[in-house]
Amino acid sequence: MNYFEINITLSNHEAPDSRDIIAAHLSESEFESFEDTETGLKAFIQEHLYNENVVKEALDEISEMIPFTREVIFIPEQNWNETWEKNYEPVMIAGKCFIRAPFHAPNPEAKYELIIEPKMSFGTAHHETTSMMIELILEKNWQGKKVLDMGSGTGVLAILTSKMGAPEIMAIDNDEWAFLNAVENVERNNTSNIKVLQGDDALIENQKFDVIIANINRNILLAQIQNYSRALNTGGEVFLSGFYEEDVPVLLKETEKYHLKLKQKITKNNWVAMIVG
Repeated sequence: MNYFEINITLSNHEAPDSRDIIAAHLSESEFESFEDTETGLKAFIQEHLYNENVVKEALDEISEMIPFTREVIFIPEQNWNETWEKNYEPVMIAGKCFIRAPFHAPNPEAKYELIIEPKMSFGTAHHETTSMMIELILEKNWQGKKVLDMGSGTGVLAILTSKMGAPEIMAIDNDEWAFLNAVENVERNNTSNIKVLQGDDALIENQKFDVIIANINRNILLAQIQNYSRALNTGGEVFLSGFYEEDVPVLLKETEKYHLKLKQKITKNNWVAMIVG
């Protein structure tokens, strides 16, 4: 799979919140990951989702308020994988969960060790949304819980719940590369109780779960929350992330339509993870 990188250089590098504002606009246009740089930020989008007119419109809306220049770079699949491996470092979350690639040394002090080959899938725990979701997962008791990981990416969140005792887990992603990557990571971590599927929330029709995990983006969450509520067992919880602080009111307004109220919220660099139930 090929990607486009939008390299944005801010005219005022120290302007507060400029990076977050630009990322928020681009996240509504199918961009799936962002990387801060010294002079601005980089935004990444799959080749088949890239539309120059849509991107131009999104950026033109804020160009008068935030002066910047941009460069569009095409990233072939091979180069993308090389970039991942070169920059991917192991990470410890909350002093308990150590996430590493197969080419990193083990950490015997970690309570939970996950081996994740990221390739091009989202979910290495380096991004704020994934690390916050892991922090929330680490606080919970997963014994006896049936879990759904929607938009599972590498499968890292599903794998952690399995290692923490969840007996039955379904991981779903609509991207073929993410699906294949998650299958590999599930096998690599000996978590055979995770069923990995390619598709969307239509796959959970007539299914029931105790916990639903969804680290995606605001627009997809808004579109799928109703189906999450239908698939949630009484007393269940939904873990949500992939959005900004300013998105919280509209998301909570939607969850409350289905009697899902805020139970916990954490933030990191304006990104939010929260639990409703």
